[in-house]
Amino acid sequence: MSGGDLATIEAIAHIRSPFSSKFGVPRQSGLVADLRATVVFCPKYRSREAVRGLEGFSHIWLIWRFHQAVRENWSPTVRPPRLGGNQRVGVFATRSPFRPNALGLSAVRLEGIAYDPELGPVLHVAGADLMDGTPIFDIKPYVPYADSYPDSTGGFADQVERQTLHIVFPPELLEQIPAEHREALTGVLAQDPRPSYQDDPERVYGMDFAGYNVRFAVAGDTLTVCGVEHLH
Repeated sequence: MSGGDLATIEAIAHIRSPFSSKFGVPRQSGLVADLRATVVFCPKYRSREAVRGLEGFSHIWLIWRFHQAVRENWSPTVRPPRLGGNQRVGVFATRSPFRPNALGLSAVRLEGIAYDPELGPVLHVAGADLMDGTPIFDIKPYVPYADSYPDSTGGFADQVERQTLHIVFPPELLEQIPAEHREALTGVLAQDPRPSYQDDPERVYGMDFAGYNVRFAVAGDTLTVCGVEHLH
């Protein structure tokens, strides 16, 4: 961490998600509602008392670190995917991972709290946009009366229409994916995992998800899955 009077902060938890690499992780939280993950606390924070009352909230904020995108230097401008990766805007006007302190903020749905004899309280969440193993620095309840602004505006993010892809997933390939992961995987693919500046219909991409490598190609508004391989 860098800057100011803040010397160090430590992770209180880590997330367990289907993404073993950055490629394919949704660009914002909540875009894929069927995407499940768990928040596992670090040993010194495995306390029932620390989450008492949290079960009453439908959503929570996760404050975390882009641990795979930490750089020594930072740039005052970045190229957000929302603008096609070819326009620069100020880093503080974006949610880019390439920031002075590489911190992320996600609102996720809290589906339940399980108590494990070894892991303590484990939070089951949905809609998370975090890579597996991401360190979490803090958890706060989402409070609708204070955190929701119905009349808010979204700057340049509102100016670009967000479209989802039509998915062609051959049944014989879909059957190789465990049933509990199929809807989430399809939702992730529909968001178009490709970098925004790549549009080659001949290119085959590979995305690791829930222990499988899923290969696909995109032509126009259609994504076709062409291979599934179990990762050992």
